[in-house]
Parts: sequence; C-alpha cells; structure tokens
Amino acid sequence: MSGARDAAQRAAVIDGRAIAARMRAQTAQDAGELQAQGWAPRLVSISVGDTAAAELYVRNQQKHAQSAGVAFEARSYEGDISLEQLLGIIQGLNGDPRVNGIIIQRPLPAHIPVKVLQKSVHPLKDVEGMHPASIGNIVYNDLALGPCTAVAAVEILKTLPLPLEGLDVTVIGHSEIVGKPIAFLLMGLGATVTVCHHMTRSVAMHSRAADAVFVAVGKPGLVRGDMLKPGAALIDIGINQVDGRTVGDADFDSCAEVAGWITPVPGGVGPVTVAILMHNAVLATRMQMQHYRENYSRPGV
Repeated sequence: MSGARDAAQRAAVIDGRAIAARMRAQTAQDAGELQAQGWAPRLVSISVGDTAAAELYVRNQQKHAQSAGVAFEARSYEGDISLEQLLGIIQGLNGDPRVNGIIIQRPLPAHIPVKVLQKSVHPLKDVEGMHPASIGNIVYNDLALGPCTAVAAVEILKTLPLPLEGLDVTVIGHSEIVGKPIAFLLMGLGATVTVCHHMTRSVAMHSRAADAVFVAVGKPGLVRGDMLKPGAALIDIGINQVDGRTVGDADFDSCAEVAGWITPVPGGVGPVTVAILMHNAVLATRMQMQHYRENYSRPGV
C-alpha cells in the first residue's frame, strides 16, 4: 500500500458496531435455519461469586444473543462453590444436547483457575474459543471455533481495502488468547507477521514498517502516531480505564493523524467480538447437529 498521504487527512474511523450489526443479521438467519431443523442455538453463561464486574458483559451478551436469534441463559453461583462442583456442572452442560455453547465469565474467585474450567468445556461447545484444542487448531489453519477477540480483530482488517496476501503486519502483544492467535490467523491468510512483546528491543521500528498494526497489551497510550507508517491500519484491542473513560492501547488523536484506518475504543473491536461469539454459537450448534446425526442416527444406534 502507498505511504503517501495528505497531512491534513485524518484516519477513517472503523465502525465496529456497523460491522457487528451485519454479522448478527447473518447469524440470525443461520440460527433460524437451524431452529427449523430442531436445533435452536442456546448458550449458557456461568458467573461465580461477586458478579458485578461481569454483569455488564452478561447483559450485553444477552442483548446481542436475542438480536442474533440465540437463546441465552445466565447462571450465577456463590463464590464459595468448589472447583469440583463447578466441573460437575460443566460436565452436565457438556452432555446436554439442548445446550450448544458454554461461556465462562471472568473474573473468577481465586480458588477457581479459569484455565481448568476452559479445558473442561467440550471443544464442540467452546464458543469462546478458549479450549487448548480450539487454540491449537489455528496452527493448522482450522478456524472452526477461534478465540472471539482475535477472530474479531482479523475480521475487521478483512473489511478494509487491503490485500492480505503479503501484507506486512505487526502484532503488539503475544497473549495466548489474543496476540498469538491473531498472528496465526493472519499467517493463514498470507500476511507476513511480526509479533512484538515486552522483550522486543524496538517496538516502534517494527510498527513503522507495517501496513497494519494490532495492539493488545492493556497499556493506554502505548502506540503513538510517530510509531505508525502513514496510511497504515491500526486495530486497537486494548481496554483501559483512564479518568473514568474507556480508552484503548493507542493514543487515538496522534494515531488518527497518521493512520489510514483506526478502530475507536469503545465501538471498535468490542462489538465485533460479541458478534463473533454469537456466530460461534450458531457454528457450534451446526457442528453438534452433524456430530449427533453421524454418530447417533444410524440404524441400531
């Protein structure tokens, strides 16, 4: 892509809510088709302990599930519930054909390790894409149920008029559920990817050479305009609270003076992430329907 750019031109702000709305419309259509076949998509959300921090997310998910034609049940458990009891509950949901997806809300009490719960969710019901099998499948370019935030960020890039094959991309942040999956997803699409982390000597050197930059670190103002190539796409995945405001990992004003496209926070990656969750719910339902038909519908079974 060309680096030439009018200095007075500001970046186009990517409307994540509009992208999400289009995705939900398609998801609702797909959910209706499944329901007509007797497989109405249904999610179960699990919250444990003081749920105030998760309540906003649960309400948001419930609202979007309704508009996407996905049934949503929110379950809350006392903070002193044991890990063994929770694992038993999840195993029950795994075996219930009326439940097609399981969401583990964070935060969890200290005695409940989130990774243990994520591993206990059956891969066919892992709508969050957090199971090790779901993460590992990305290495093989199997994108069946990918991590929602990582998939959402890449889907946003795909809406832009940029050829992904050969695109130079820098990913700042290498977490297991965002940064690393983004890198593998992009490589599967033909992009050339550099991943930066806390031991990278010069993040700016890599980001200035990139046609697209993804940042997911949790540090407000980390990416500045002088760290970007003119005209580059900036996908800001960070969510931080600063003086009562929600901001991303990029200094929006300085970056908007240089970038060609930029995601706002809020209103960028967040809405698309929830839309991907609903898409995964429908996809998981379809996969389960096929699994049951292949394994339990034969004569004599």
